[in-house]
Amino acid sequence: MASSQSAAERDWRSERVSWLQQSEIRAMTRECHRVGGINLGQGICDLPTPPEVLEPTAAAVLADKSVYSKFEGIDDLREQVARKAREYNGITQASSDTDVVVTIGSTGAWASAVQALFDPGDEIMMFEPFYGYHLNTLKVGGCVPRFVPLSAPGWEVRREDLEAACGPKTRALLFSNPTNPSGKVFSRAELEVIAAFCIERDLLAITDEIYEYIVYSGAKHTSLASLPGMWERTVTMSGYSKTFSITGWRLGTVVAPAHLAGPIGLVNDLFYVCAPTPLQHGVAAGIASLEASYYEEMAADYERKRDHFCASLERAGLTPHVPGGAYYVLADVTRLGEPSAKAAAMRILEEVGVASVPGSAFFASDAGEGLTRFCYAKDWDVLREASERIERLG
Repeated sequence: MASSQSAAERDWRSERVSWLQQSEIRAMTRECHRVGGINLGQGICDLPTPPEVLEPTAAAVLADKSVYSKFEGIDDLREQVARKAREYNGITQASSDTDVVVTIGSTGAWASAVQALFDPGDEIMMFEPFYGYHLNTLKVGGCVPRFVPLSAPGWEVRREDLEAACGPKTRALLFSNPTNPSGKVFSRAELEVIAAFCIERDLLAITDEIYEYIVYSGAKHTSLASLPGMWERTVTMSGYSKTFSITGWRLGTVVAPAHLAGPIGLVNDLFYVCAPTPLQHGVAAGIASLEASYYEEMAADYERKRDHFCASLERAGLTPHVPGGAYYVLADVTRLGEPSAKAAAMRILEEVGVASVPGSAFFASDAGEGLTRFCYAKDWDVLREASERIERLG
């Protein structure tokens, strides 16, 4: 019998995405555009891209380097990424021939990893607060999240919390380091707890290290894959979107042993064919030519911006959980007296024209309802204006 519904009235969505909605990050960006506000919600990072990246990219475009690359990326970029992994991350085993895949952003790296390494029903542990795109990507892939709650202000990892979240179907642990949204930087001692747990439970580890160069107060970034026994079971995702301010280029990287990088590369080929070829040439040149001082000065500038903006939050009575890395800060907005984080974020936007993201977007529990996330990856003039506006809430 024919359906009485018209094609336009019928819900054609597959079951796997029937629950999926626009992220709060994107939603608040749209709301910010509506009111003409300052967007401290989305991690757009609209700072200048270094000429050491832009100029060779332009040259690659003009040289018509426009055909498909290998699905795992051009040789030069993979060589630079493998060298960086060995020298900066301490992942000494990384080989450009077998262990590097260039992807469509770190989100593309994660999407490819989910399809390549996990089956529907597999459980993946995640620290809470989490990055929403991580969560939704694994859910669309049919996997089941198991949350490991971390508590402010230190967001420390405890072995007992890992034990409580791990079940018989758990296959992996996923986390970012430094972390979006809290700016948590995992200490080596914490990573050793995670490594021992993964080895004992025979789990894979997937780390998103896109903010690896943005750490503060002399802290050192440590990659989980560099710890003893972890190389063979770790997928390290990263990229230069934040480091080079090229978020719209959508270039990410995977560094993993061949038995993990191989299937990820196959899915990357299936979904995306390859990352944009001329952009790969530009990023490879940037990695090769930029000195350590570039990364150090970038982190120092972000640290100054963190301190400036957190001071404004304090003056407004919105106590910040001061981050140790990345360029986000979670602020306590309970003083505003709103019933939810979304209501508080909308009040801030409507009253002073500054967009943030409700903390509830990063928690499965109600622990985020008293928080909002601000991004301070802005030009100084824009950040100062945003700070002045925030202080009007005080």
